[in-house]
Amino acid sequence: MSAAEFILGLVTLQRVAELVLSHTHTRRLKARGAVEVAGGHYPLMVAVHTAWLIALWVFGRQQPVNVVALIFYLLLQGLRVWVMRTLGARWTTRIIVLPAAPLVVAGPYRFLSHPNYAVVIGEIAMLPLVLGLPGIAAIFTILNAGILTIRIRAENRALAASRELVARPAL
Repeated sequence: MSAAEFILGLVTLQRVAELVLSHTHTRRLKARGAVEVAGGHYPLMVAVHTAWLIALWVFGRQQPVNVVALIFYLLLQGLRVWVMRTLGARWTTRIIVLPAAPLVVAGPYRFLSHPNYAVVIGEIAMLPLVLGLPGIAAIFTILNAGILTIRIRAENRALAASRELVARPAL
């Protein structure tokens, strides 16, 4: 097994585990009255991320590993963990809104409105660079930017509506 295959194996396992965790959180949030918003783009997002991972396996599994890029990628993983720990049971891969719940403003959310998306942007670009694949980095960064444009607009609308519910006095 090459170093690249080892890294790709870990990333693949991480992504599968995150999907399982997201599904669990989504199910529990919906049981508490949460609703999914703008789910129509979700299959496209999954398709792009899946294609990204497949492209890395196809073109990168025998590539030498750029250690400097790998260090940056690992730093991004630390930020990912910080985001996930901050959101706790509210972390999902979908836009799930728990009506009247206060917005999370702790952890990395003190500095950025959407820190998870900042991490994803970095990952989509950096992991291909770990494997010496700048073309893959460019293609999927562009595709991801298109999806995130749709997603962030939808999420901002949902969060604004949720803030209005929190600010509205009870009758």
